[in-house]
Amino acid sequence: MLCQHCHEREATTHLRRTINGATEEYMLCSDCAKEMGVGSIFSDFSTDFNTLLGSFFSNALPARTGAVRCSSCGSTLNDIARTGMVGCADCYETFYSELQPTIRNVHGNTEHCGKHPHRSIEEPPAPQPDNSLDALKAELQQAIEKQDFERAAKLRDEIKDKEAQA
Repeated sequence: MLCQHCHEREATTHLRRTINGATEEYMLCSDCAKEMGVGSIFSDFSTDFNTLLGSFFSNALPARTGAVRCSSCGSTLNDIARTGMVGCADCYETFYSELQPTIRNVHGNTEHCGKHPHRSIEEPPAPQPDNSLDALKAELQQAIEKQDFERAAKLRDEIKDKEAQA
């Protein structure tokens, strides 16, 4: 999509303004966004964030004198410490021993443990549905205790249906 301001360059910035309840949206190229004072907000944030990460890594990573480079992207450990960004996926293998303690400090672990790490990986299988009313009520109570409210709502509806049939 072309920039809605200059109609010459490809739009890279989406701007949405709401003034007195009226929303206006613009698609702008980076030059027009900078000209309108929009792009600088995000670029400053990006620069500040990268500087923050860079300072964190530079304080945490030991300096290497041999300047080992990643075989894929050519990054050195000093580049990672300076920018706060790893060059590519292979950098993790190349600089494993230096990055591991920093990653552990930041994330608490060096292996991905899923969206819900506090849950047990080997949860017992859900009990097979029992059609008796007492079993449904017991299962409803368990769902409420586990705070599985979607399952509890389904069980509640099943119980109401069975009670209406009886």
